[in-house]
Amino acid sequence: MTTEKQTSALEIESQPNMGGPPGYDDDKKVDYDRAAAIDAEELEHKMTVLEAVKAYPAASWWAFVMSCTIIMESYCVFLMGQFIATQRFADDFGVLSPKTNKYIIEASWQSAFQCSGPIGAFIGVFIAGPITSRIGYRWATIGGLMFLNGFIFIFFFGNSQGMFFASQILEGIPWGIFIANAPAYCAEIVPMRLRAPATQMLQMFWSIGSIIVGGITYHYQSMDHPDAYRIPIALQWMFPTPLAILLFIAPESPWWLVRQGRLAEAEKAVKRLGRASSNDNPADAVAMMRRTIDLEKTEKQPNLIELWKGTDLYRTLIVCGVYASQNLTGNLIANQAVYFFKQAGMADDTAFALGLITSALQWIMVMLSWILTTYLGRRTIYVYGQLINCVFLIALGIAGSFGLSDPSSNAQASLGLIVSVLFCLGPAPASWVIIGETPSVRLRPLTTGIGRGAYYLVNIPCIFLSSYMLNTDKWDLGGKSGYIWAGTAFFCTAMSWWFVPEMKNRSFREIDILFNRKVQARKWKRTVVDIRDDE
Repeated sequence: MTTEKQTSALEIESQPNMGGPPGYDDDKKVDYDRAAAIDAEELEHKMTVLEAVKAYPAASWWAFVMSCTIIMESYCVFLMGQFIATQRFADDFGVLSPKTNKYIIEASWQSAFQCSGPIGAFIGVFIAGPITSRIGYRWATIGGLMFLNGFIFIFFFGNSQGMFFASQILEGIPWGIFIANAPAYCAEIVPMRLRAPATQMLQMFWSIGSIIVGGITYHYQSMDHPDAYRIPIALQWMFPTPLAILLFIAPESPWWLVRQGRLAEAEKAVKRLGRASSNDNPADAVAMMRRTIDLEKTEKQPNLIELWKGTDLYRTLIVCGVYASQNLTGNLIANQAVYFFKQAGMADDTAFALGLITSALQWIMVMLSWILTTYLGRRTIYVYGQLINCVFLIALGIAGSFGLSDPSSNAQASLGLIVSVLFCLGPAPASWVIIGETPSVRLRPLTTGIGRGAYYLVNIPCIFLSSYMLNTDKWDLGGKSGYIWAGTAFFCTAMSWWFVPEMKNRSFREIDILFNRKVQARKWKRTVVDIRDDE
């Protein structure tokens, strides 16, 4: 620990200054304990993963709670995919297919249903950044949860294709807030060693949402009654209110509080996150945050224009590219797994059961990825995970080229499952860590929001493309769609190898410095940043 006198945030806030946030002088002189800031950062570097878990149990818990908000988006995204494969839903809202002599949801409405939520979320992510920058992660997320409660009513009482479409757009708006805030909040409240597992929990809860949907729809899909889809809709109400109550008592991100100049509150938040039970002094932790934020050398309110200037442009493009590539490396096959299995020739019950098994395996893979990402690094499993998926997507295309024979159908179903599962071992969970770590501290809420917007810009046309590729009344490509996704996955692999740096074991200060020095992505791992560097 530091040998110099510790200065608390309360003492700093009591010092006079001529304007700007509390604790900051107009000439930007350093008024925090620099030695304490260095001590706090060194302590995080020396800490092992197990020590970090023991020292910050509360931080791990609140990251867990915030990650639970992702269940809502996952639940409904997969729910619409399951409804398309639910015969009673097709009977009530579909058209008779001359090929199968059964009612099906037309490709245009399939695409519309699955695009409606992302359209709403696209709106939500642009709302999330400015609101969160102003009122904080907690209140922005609580507001989204309360609005979601109301929008579920429209979905539940919907009696036409148009009402389902509109309700999903409305539900998507709070999803956008959750998906923008969760990775940023999780990355900020935990110590460096826990950033990977904390942000990867988002993918785990995405998988949990799909498991819940898979179990519920497997139980109800065979019912010849509107309850086959009404009950799964109603069960969405399980989540928002309990989560809102928990987030009401959760601490705000101390990094956000420091950005607002609320230093005393930041110290209190640090204590609540568990640092007071470790050897770390909360005043040291706040000093470390202030040192990092001072690197940005500005007191302006964050705005969207800044995302497209200087080194922040590179950081924004990384986040946007990583988000967008989730759609191009196997995610859409994972999201439409049940429908894909049915198109591969599986019986309805078998397809739903296989979809549930796929979701459970994805959950297991995400937990395994915690180990890989923590010890091998983000870039490694992200780049090579995408490359491996390319190989299996090509194999899926080859299997789909042999017609509708039983061996071909079984091979397509197996490869579709493998692609879905491997996506959750490498590219998907690693992408959340990269998204949480890449943005600058003051622009993080805006960057994650814009990045998710890029995801939806790619996701929406890809959903239309995927529906047309798989639907029997359109292109009916089946497994041959693997060729197309292999091409997009290879492009994403090449771009990520060239542009995505390795941020394993890097503090936010070190990440800022490496971006400011314009170090090439492939050289980050070997570049040394001195603990005393402040440029």
